[in-house]
Amino acid sequence: MKKQKIMLVDDEELIRASLALDLTEAGYLVETAASGDEALRLFSPGSFDLVISDLLMEGMDGLELLRRLREEEPDIAVIILTGYGALPSAIEAIRLGADDYLLKPYQFEELQVRVNICLERRALKKRIKLYEDILPVCAVCRKIRDDEGREPGSGPWLSMEQYLSRKAGIRPSHSYCPICFEVAKKELE
Repeated sequence: MKKQKIMLVDDEELIRASLALDLTEAGYLVETAASGDEALRLFSPGSFDLVISDLLMEGMDGLELLRRLREEEPDIAVIILTGYGALPSAIEAIRLGADDYLLKPYQFEELQVRVNICLERRALKKRIKLYEDILPVCAVCRKIRDDEGREPGSGPWLSMEQYLSRKAGIRPSHSYCPICFEVAKKELE
């Protein structure tokens, strides 16, 4: 199984190094960044499974980093760590889409549980998205369910012709493939 990759962002070198060591020993691939700007230079969509960021850092803070990461990859899992926990910053972090918010000092075991929960939730979201992207086709009548813009599973069932016409502006002509032609010809004999 592929090791999951975590980016750790903290401007305090000692915290960054010790947490990186703990996460590496726990079986994760870890890259570190000393600032939000450095983190953005290292980040590209699909390159990390989770970002753990300090809240208060020189330059770009953890909330701005969270905002910018979400612009690049909306489904990235993010945990905000802070030694200066306050209700407004926690609310803002959650409003911006942080998956978790943890106060320093913390027990590594607690952080590891939260990391696992975030990674499992991200994997589940990816699996749900995969299933949502499957085009539902009836096995009997071959109609296609059009869920676009609706709750998955609630769209109308359309004939293949209607679906192609609506989605691609294609008007299919009716014909036979060679196999079906032979079957139809034998049925007529």
